[in-house]
Amino acid sequence: MPTSEPLFRKDAYARMTDATVLGYTEQGGIILDRSLFYATGGGQPGDSGKLLWGDGQCEVVTTVKGAEGAIALIPAEGAALPPAGASVTQVLDWDRRYGHMRVHTALHLLSVVIPLEVTGGSIGAEKGRLDFNMPDAPKDKQVLQDQLQALIDRDLEVTEDWITDAELDANPQLVKTMSVSPPRGAGQVRLVRIGSPDEQIDLQPCGGTHVRRTGEIGRIRLGKVEKKGKQNRRVYLHLEV
Repeated sequence: MPTSEPLFRKDAYARMTDATVLGYTEQGGIILDRSLFYATGGGQPGDSGKLLWGDGQCEVVTTVKGAEGAIALIPAEGAALPPAGASVTQVLDWDRRYGHMRVHTALHLLSVVIPLEVTGGSIGAEKGRLDFNMPDAPKDKQVLQDQLQALIDRDLEVTEDWITDAELDANPQLVKTMSVSPPRGAGQVRLVRIGSPDEQIDLQPCGGTHVRRTGEIGRIRLGKVEKKGKQNRRVYLHLEV
């Protein structure tokens, strides 16, 4: 199966671009030579939007990973499909994606103010959650919320770096999430850094999309804390605006 260049990794803020249809999956997913659309993974949902070509268009309801590096755009049921080889314009549902970016970066910071093992997580456009290896509930959730908001309000830079698989194996403390394996397979692993190298707030492997600066997250609110099993607690985070 042909592979798709992941344009979202080069520029998470790109909203529209052209591509060529390489083919289709057996399930009817559309494979492009280059994809603005992020494929479901790491707790982050696949992107949605639409494809335009000639006098046709098709709604993309989600995006998933295909075989061997392919990214498959899933069309709405019954939608017309662009012909193989066609030039198409990708149009991202930007509001939804930008919500994912804001929530995802906020959850990285949540793992800083709650420095415990992360056992799971989920990202939405308006809220997200992390599950922690946390036998006892937080004594004061408001204190955690204030600490998190203070980090956001510092408008810290969010950048990326790359290390080899071997370097990651030699530094297992970088991996915070027990339930999600870092994106491997290409010989290199992407690290997302919050703060400068000299004043680093967080550094962890991640293949998802993020805002450029934490100030873009805006106001947040920590929601309910649910007990999930003997050792686990689930902490919800909401975007306020």
